[in-house]
Amino acid sequence: MRDFRESTLFTFIKINSIILLLNCLEEIMHFEYTDGSNYDFIELCHLLDSFLNNLVGGEENRAEYIPYNSLDDIHDVIIIYDNSAPIACAAFKKYDKECAEVKRVFIKEKYRGKGISKKLMKQLEARAKEKGYKYLILESGEPLVSAMALYRKIGYEVIPNYGQYKNMPDSICMKKEI
Repeated sequence: MRDFRESTLFTFIKINSIILLLNCLEEIMHFEYTDGSNYDFIELCHLLDSFLNNLVGGEENRAEYIPYNSLDDIHDVIIIYDNSAPIACAAFKKYDKECAEVKRVFIKEKYRGKGISKKLMKQLEARAKEKGYKYLILESGEPLVSAMALYRKIGYEVIPNYGQYKNMPDSICMKKEI
């Protein structure tokens, strides 16, 4: 009987330790709302551009997209920090009266696969809804396998390419009602 109680107590302590650790991790990571002029956002966007350049074999292979990734018109940004280090970002900008366009979604590599992108997108959608938008649209592409899987998983559906992406066959545009 004593072994059972000791084993149960050990299991209880182990479970509580894991819960405490998870709570601490959640407290360490925090979201910050800002705009496109934020230094950390700009740095994360540079990392995103490097990632995309490596993915497609160089900046020249994505040159037609670069003009559409200007940060000038981005006023709604969310950055996730791990302690004080920026680890992820996402933004949106007005597309029309009812719709905003998701821009510059990026998670540093060592933080991928931990559910952070899903939380980030949930926060972004909530923020857009608070601002009165009914829909979010975005442009992505098949080389972004994880991103495409995430967007589909959280309810984005493929739509005909919109705006500047209409004549870009490598683009995949998506939309979600929020």
